[in-house]
Amino acid sequence: MAELSSWPITRKWPAKHPDRLQLYSLPTPNGVKVSVMLEETGLPYEPHLVDFDSNEQKSPEFLSLNPYGKIPAILDPNGPQSQPLPLFESGAILIYLADKTGRFLSAAGAHRYETIQWLMFQMGGIGPIFGSVGFFSKFAGKDFEDKRPRDRYVGESKRLLAVLESRLGKRRWIMGDDYTIADIAIFPWIRNLIGYYEAGDLVGINDYPHVLRTLQAYLERSAVIRGIGIPSRA
Repeated sequence: MAELSSWPITRKWPAKHPDRLQLYSLPTPNGVKVSVMLEETGLPYEPHLVDFDSNEQKSPEFLSLNPYGKIPAILDPNGPQSQPLPLFESGAILIYLADKTGRFLSAAGAHRYETIQWLMFQMGGIGPIFGSVGFFSKFAGKDFEDKRPRDRYVGESKRLLAVLESRLGKRRWIMGDDYTIADIAIFPWIRNLIGYYEAGDLVGINDYPHVLRTLQAYLERSAVIRGIGIPSRA
């Protein structure tokens, strides 16, 4: 294990447990992906809240870890070759943690790449599209008189949900009986779409019963119950 005190981010968020993986995040859909994954794997970690209200994501210390200024990010003191590993982008972090622990992602073969395919489906489709629905239905965009932008993203959201509904029609999880990083990535966004964004009626969520069934199974997992509130906003 290497010393973390030389890393600029630890000056703003000191590590009380420098032997543990350090998580810098907020309980948003992207942040929850990583906190849930950490809870699922049982890896020891120390969470740090990145306060957007005070623009901490734009601080030099945070930008030293992620120059794009987005959460989540991690600093693992026990990275490859026993060296610290800084990492950002939630999808990359999920793959790294899966490989590190040997859980929720096959080590090789077609199953691995198909799982990553569905992870990318979330990263490239579900996240940006659902986020845009939130902007145009709940936040500043809701006041736009022209509803065509909102309706475009609502339409794309329905298209994404229809793909998931078909996929889950005869499967317990995205990859079948195996709960994987694909599920850990996708379902925080569905929870957010119909919860925080309050867009369930807008996208016709009841038209996707298999999606709702799998979302409920996800929300009942003990690691998810713990992870969706980490880091605490208190």
